[in-house]
Amino acid sequence: MSSQPRIAIDAMGGDEGVRVMMAGVALARRRHEGLRFTLFGDEARIKSALVNHPNLRAASEIVHAPDVVDAGDKPSVAIRKKTSSMSMAIAAVKAGDCGAAVSSGNTGALMAMAKLALRTMKGVDRPALAAMLPTLGDNDVVMLDLGANTECDARNLVQFAVMGAAYARIALDLERPRVRLMNIGTEEMKGTEEIRDAAAILRAATSLPLSFDGFTEGDKIGRGDVDVIVSDGFSGNVALKTAEGTARFVTDLLRTAFTSSIRSKLGFLISKPAMHLLRHHLDPNNHNGAVFLGLNGVVVKSHGSANDKGVANAVHVAARLLEEDITRRIAADMHGIEGLTAPASRMELPAK
Repeated sequence: MSSQPRIAIDAMGGDEGVRVMMAGVALARRRHEGLRFTLFGDEARIKSALVNHPNLRAASEIVHAPDVVDAGDKPSVAIRKKTSSMSMAIAAVKAGDCGAAVSSGNTGALMAMAKLALRTMKGVDRPALAAMLPTLGDNDVVMLDLGANTECDARNLVQFAVMGAAYARIALDLERPRVRLMNIGTEEMKGTEEIRDAAAILRAATSLPLSFDGFTEGDKIGRGDVDVIVSDGFSGNVALKTAEGTARFVTDLLRTAFTSSIRSKLGFLISKPAMHLLRHHLDPNNHNGAVFLGLNGVVVKSHGSANDKGVANAVHVAARLLEEDITRRIAADMHGIEGLTAPASRMELPAK
């Protein structure tokens, strides 16, 4: 790789098209002036979109990709599109030409391609999808897995906790992130055997750079009293979609309430600063950029509906993880759980 960090961009992914992708990458370039990019997609459309972003054009290489992974493509179909912009971006990471890849395309296809091409790191059985969610506290919360693995055993949950804590140390600038497992209650006897076994292992792993703090429930995700929440992918995805739906419900409800009468409209004018703060806090573009942790390379998924600010945030996430060498951190932390077992099941953590 070049001494200057380089990120592969799938320019064709996303609902808003190449123009918004390029505008977002240009915003990120102003924040990380040392970054360089390889832009994969329709060369003519990319060049057209770069006309308004000369600073990005000077820091980028365009590689024409004749195919596109469609939103409705099954992973098995998408994987066969070797000359798609998504596939070529991930291939650039595998080859070492780029340190990270960012795509707004099909999540399932991106996960399948990334796992097949990059493989999981030593000591990691399954990669996990992690993202930042807003809270009432000073920091956001890292939550994983958000859908990559519908069923997980204790071994997977422990590995997710280690990877999530490594991410939180970078993203939240914390020395020992507070980690909790998602459960149906906070008492030690609550939950499945897998969750209780994972908790036992994490309590015993006192040398890890994290602070295991027991269990948390779904209604406490946004409280701000924890830094990393660990879940299986099924529960995590349901929790994420519920949180997103609740945020839309609150904003839509307030919009309806403030336009229902003249008095309500006057009330809106008085509370306008607070409403702007609420909108900013709940805006998904400010938290955009989910990460596939546990792979031999950095892959960031931008939401398909993200605007230029959201795309810029996803690129920022990739840049930070690349600069802080997230894969090295995770690999080092995995040594801290080798040989630990769950007393109830005697499940061993070393490689199968």
